[in-house]
Amino acid sequence: MEEMEYAGFWIRVAAALIDTLLIFMIIGPFLTLIYGKDYWYGETFLYGFWDLMFSYILPAIAVIVFWSYKSATPGKMALKLSIVDAKSGGKPTTGQLIGRYLGYYLSSIPLGLGLIWVGIDRKKQGWHDKIVGTVVVRNLKREKVEFEIQP
Repeated sequence: MEEMEYAGFWIRVAAALIDTLLIFMIIGPFLTLIYGKDYWYGETFLYGFWDLMFSYILPAIAVIVFWSYKSATPGKMALKLSIVDAKSGGKPTTGQLIGRYLGYYLSSIPLGLGLIWVGIDRKKQGWHDKIVGTVVVRNLKREKVEFEIQP
């Protein structure tokens, strides 16, 4: 992990915003098609099966699949961040990744304190990271780009 640094609070917020926008762009039209425009103005927590699927279950599956195969979501990939095991620096186990996702809920419950903890912690770990032993790192390695001049 010599060429890595812990990813701080604001870059992780930026990655989460990118992911949120992407998810909204994908599921928003489906929810509007199924429930109509009034879906976005309603005060009901859960409108039905498809709301549960598109708002909670499918995004959870997508995030865990991205974490499993790429060690990052699209937002993290765009910002050159990845999730690694805190002890080995290697790829986290599937169990760690599922636990990490569930840990987001625990981190959010006390006014988001577990998420804000990223800005306070020495290793930039949120509670969801601490629970399962992961860290989010930023790759500092600059890849060499070689150009070939064509005659």
